[in-house]
Amino acid sequence: MTQGKLANTVGVSRQTISSIETGQFNPTAKLALLLCIALDKKFEDLFYFE
Repeated sequence: MTQGKLANTVGVSRQTISSIETGQFNPTAKLALLLCIALDKKFEDLFYFE
């Protein structure tokens, strides 16, 4: 899935998705949940802390 398609699916900009991927932006709990649903992934699979 492209950043643009994912952004449209969850209602944010492509730049927001890019910022999440690069660690420059931490999504809200709601956005994190929407991303998990859109990508059919568990929270632990998408977000991890080192």
